[in-house]
Amino acid sequence: IRCPVKECDEEILHGKYGQHLSGHKEMKEGELHSYINKGGRPRQHLLSLTRRAQKHRLRELKRQVKAFAEKEEGGDIKAVCMTLFLLALRAKNEHKQADELEAIMQGRGSGLHPAVCLAIRINTFLSCSQYHKMYRTVKAVTGRQIFQPLHALRTAEKALLPGYHPFEWNPPLKNVSTNTEVGIIDGLSGLPLSVDDYPVDTIAKRFRYDAALVCALKDMEEEILEGMKAKNLDDYLNGPFTVVIKESCDGMGDVSEKHGSGPAVPEKAVRFSFTVMNISITHGNESKRIFEEVKPNSELCCKPLCLMLA
Repeated sequence: IRCPVKECDEEILHGKYGQHLSGHKEMKEGELHSYINKGGRPRQHLLSLTRRAQKHRLRELKRQVKAFAEKEEGGDIKAVCMTLFLLALRAKNEHKQADELEAIMQGRGSGLHPAVCLAIRINTFLSCSQYHKMYRTVKAVTGRQIFQPLHALRTAEKALLPGYHPFEWNPPLKNVSTNTEVGIIDGLSGLPLSVDDYPVDTIAKRFRYDAALVCALKDMEEEILEGMKAKNLDDYLNGPFTVVIKESCDGMGDVSEKHGSGPAVPEKAVRFSFTVMNISITHGNESKRIFEEVKPNSELCCKPLCLMLA
């Protein structure tokens, strides 16, 4: 074959044509004249081969990767290959697949965290049975467990309830029971009835004040540390901390049965709660404010003390 490159015109044996052409570095459109293998079986795509054939074809590359991993990455071949794969996916803009792979690599899996599922269930007003139906459907259709089962949500929910965190008051609080178990009680017990009150039956779930306060402060741990950092204070100062609290009680509207054959009773839900307004710390001779609630009237920062159905 005569070489098509200008000012070359050399005649080459058919078998050595590709090798000769690859020597022309200056040739921009070299691939236009690249040598085509006419004989033999066509080269199959790597992913369509059997595992054994894939190993055979990638033998040389695998050896090089192993040598590189031992020299640069402490022998972690898996990390090198995974990172190469991620870079290849991202180079082709296949970010969704890359994100899923990265989640699996970091041991997160592609599923959602139970706390995230709990937030989704609450924000979309799904009952437990509706959520369970959605969980089953998604699992059956996609073949993957993206949402977490109900028992995982219940476990995540426990961490949000007062009485979950162990604590000890120093000095100990007076007149406060040490029992953190909360049950269903008569919400009006201990409240003196006035003359114009009509008798009302209530059931309530009441939390211990100190357990609820500890839970609220534990919940705000990150904000407290951020505030200390912003004021250039050491993370591990002993305090004393001054916590200012606003107590409130709010009716949550009519929660009677809206449909169905039940009696039309004006059932009301009532919530006794508190809001942490600000937190300051005494450092040296001055008091530095490290947290302030920006929306003190928002129901999002209300921490429940007693949830009552009247």
